[in-house]
Amino acid sequence: MQIESLIRRLPAAYLTCALAVVPLYAASDGTLLVANQKDRTLSLIDAATGQQVAAIPENATRGHEVTASPDGRTAYVPIYGSSGVGNPGTNGSEMLVIDIPTQKITGKVDFGHGVRPHCPVFDTKRNVLYVTTELDKTVSIIDPRTLKIVGTIPTEQEESHMLAISHDGKRGYTANVGPGTVSVLDLENRKHLATIPISATTQRISISPDDKLVFTADQKTPRLAVIDTATNQVKTWVTLAAKGYGTAATKDGRYLLVAVPGPKHVAVVDLKSLEVVRTIDVPGNPQEVLMRPDGKVAYVSCNVSGKIAAIDLSSWKAQIIDAGQGADGLGWSSVKATQQVSSR
Repeated sequence: MQIESLIRRLPAAYLTCALAVVPLYAASDGTLLVANQKDRTLSLIDAATGQQVAAIPENATRGHEVTASPDGRTAYVPIYGSSGVGNPGTNGSEMLVIDIPTQKITGKVDFGHGVRPHCPVFDTKRNVLYVTTELDKTVSIIDPRTLKIVGTIPTEQEESHMLAISHDGKRGYTANVGPGTVSVLDLENRKHLATIPISATTQRISISPDDKLVFTADQKTPRLAVIDTATNQVKTWVTLAAKGYGTAATKDGRYLLVAVPGPKHVAVVDLKSLEVVRTIDVPGNPQEVLMRPDGKVAYVSCNVSGKIAAIDLSSWKAQIIDAGQGADGLGWSSVKATQQVSSR
């Protein structure tokens, strides 16, 4: 008998326990990292079971995003501050460094003043960590060995909130929320190359696997801007059912997944036709989309509900994972986190 059929026959009282032992679709070793804004914690979730094995307190005001080192042992959580982009509140000035095997904060990056550090992205080609530092209108460059700032790249725009980089590490693209633009950066020479107008407001950014297209979501009209990286101009628009948010392309380059908070779904865009070909229902307020490195599963953080939707990319079915309140930024570690046993 199939597991799903068996579960349907169980009494409701046993359903929660039964679901806890059912493996996730396309299960994998490794750990999903979730930055929980409201809880001010970093969730470590076992990718094979979907169970949270730890919630590490940040002891600071709201980390929004997270990434992991290439070896999967270290997580980096910039501490943004107490508000959303463009709104009044505290201005974060540090980034936490967390050892995943021991689940402890082991260091910090000090930006020296309030910069609202937000989106961390690793360049594995050069072994540097980029972090958007939006109040300075820059992307800061961090040496992960020394935790020192070794340079900055000007974006020449306010509210450079999110960053995507090309797979060869030569180009960077920031979504500048309030100005409604995208900055194009020469990462090698640390220069601003161009500013692309999108709309009155834009949010989130991602790049296609072949580096030919960049995507960002118009926050005034339900559509997605598709930028041609050869010309640094908007090539076309993808119409959505409501305003989109985070995006990520599948590893094979066939599809783009778009979080659409209003109708609580993920839109799947065919990257050949640039049209929405299906939608997948998810919990409230989907925010960010992360593709697992093996290309089998996409994770979607659902902010209001404190859930993560794990979407199997072969069946387009979603299983729901518990995270923390305000689940937002996502990262992936190849290290399998384990439950820590306290000694008494």
